[in-house]
Amino acid sequence: MKRAILIMMLILSSAGALSACNTMAGVGKDVEKVGDKIEDKAEDCKDDC
Repeated sequence: MKRAILIMMLILSSAGALSACNTMAGVGKDVEKVGDKIEDKAEDCKDDC
């Protein structure tokens, strides 16, 4: 019985860790897009000034 509970806890913690990795990858992509837009705007301002 204790072994089954331990295995279930390991499975649940693994699932949580994997979903966290996907979330962090998504956040990284969003931050990268924002950085690209800021860089583009800075280039536009640099050319106009």
